[in-house]
Amino acid sequence: MIIAMEEACRTCQYNQRILERIKSELPSEETTASISDVFKVFSDNTRIRILWTLFDKELCVYDISDKLNMTQSAISHQLRTLKQARLVKARREGKNTFYSLDDEHVKRIIEQVLIHLEEE
Repeated sequence: MIIAMEEACRTCQYNQRILERIKSELPSEETTASISDVFKVFSDNTRIRILWTLFDKELCVYDISDKLNMTQSAISHQLRTLKQARLVKARREGKNTFYSLDDEHVKRIIEQVLIHLEEE
């Protein structure tokens, strides 16, 4: 039995708040550009590896570069990009700067993509 698309869509279950927002308006070009910019930052393998390294801990550039077997200069360059995108934050302690994920949302984004990739 073929169900009409309209009827099938009415039976789908979605987060009602998100569904209402989708129905009410398309995001502004400024908003969609901001979303696109964040995804561009996520599109770099090194930046993903840095974010993964910072999942549950705060580290300095030296520790990140050692863990990823990269130069401190290369790590600093990528951290600057991640910081500008508000994906990581920095905390100074004396002469050292320690980096961590900006908030739990960053970790959840990566986890959700991983879950999506692992689906069959």
